[in-house]
Amino acid sequence: MAQITLDNLAHSYLADPASEDDWALKELNHTWEDGAAYALLGASGCGKSTLLNIISGLLMPSRGRILFGEQDVTFAPTAERNIAQVFQFPVVYDTMTVRDNLAFPLRNRGHDEAYVAERVGEIARMIGMEEVLNRKARGLTADAKQKISLGRGMVRKDVNALLFDEPLTVIDPHMKWELRTQLKQLHHDFGHTMIYVTHDQTEALTFADKVVVMHDGRVVQIGTPEELFERPEHTFVGYFIGSPGMNLIPARVEGNRAYIDGAELALAHGYGAVSGRVALGVRPEYARLSATEGLPVKVRRVEDVGRHKIVRAEFFGSEINVIAGEGDEIGADMTRVAFDPAHVNVYADDWRVSPEEAA
Repeated sequence: MAQITLDNLAHSYLADPASEDDWALKELNHTWEDGAAYALLGASGCGKSTLLNIISGLLMPSRGRILFGEQDVTFAPTAERNIAQVFQFPVVYDTMTVRDNLAFPLRNRGHDEAYVAERVGEIARMIGMEEVLNRKARGLTADAKQKISLGRGMVRKDVNALLFDEPLTVIDPHMKWELRTQLKQLHHDFGHTMIYVTHDQTEALTFADKVVVMHDGRVVQIGTPEELFERPEHTFVGYFIGSPGMNLIPARVEGNRAYIDGAELALAHGYGAVSGRVALGVRPEYARLSATEGLPVKVRRVEDVGRHKIVRAEFFGSEINVIAGEGDEIGADMTRVAFDPAHVNVYADDWRVSPEEAA
């Protein structure tokens, strides 16, 4: 296992990048803790796989260094990094049995057959493939082959890191939950450093100790699921995490007051005079409809999703969402919306403003 340090790391697929837009991975300076489970989360094309491939050695960075512990591995080949990587689509040896596929990484490192048999048995139970250990991989379904890939990645206990690049894409939904649970258990049992790339917020939030949110080639926040939900450091995090995502409302902020199209809203903290492109960020969970309190709002429609209702509304020209309880009545007189002041975030040019920094 290893602490992973990204030191002034950046990458461009162009030979001579001339502007910031030419960098697929913008400068990163982060240290990831030894033995922690991280998820790299973001939309397609944000740089997740580029970063993972640099960590694994499949891609040499244009700039900066990557260290495993104290060792600089920036230009070390993958074989020397002692990592295991599982890709989006299954990579298996079709002519081998399931047993031999799982055993291959151990035999390749000279482990005795008694240990190989014991470890293969453990992993086969974990991925639910005990009954097919003696079958050839050829002819198995795509999700069965991907389970073999996952098992082969997990079979070694001595790796510096386990890297997963959207590994559950071809797995059926029921099995996804089961395998995520098993990966968490593996992490609990053996303490590997794990990095899991996904565009699925549910996968990220249920798997990781900390989620690394990427946007446009940049890490915009590293935090626990609670931190990402309660205090998104960038508007993209607020939008991407949550269903529906955070409401963004253009406003003017002065001290502990916000002004929205002339209407005044009290804030829980003072912010001084905030400049730039200013917006309030409010989760739908912290907004409520009222007949008497708050600011005027126009309800457009109500969507009942079973466990709660999503109210789609218009608020001073901005579309906002409000979460209401499944049993709540949405009356025609509910033409106002109130926000919980303690859960209103302030943003300037997409970045969260801290009250202490803005004074």
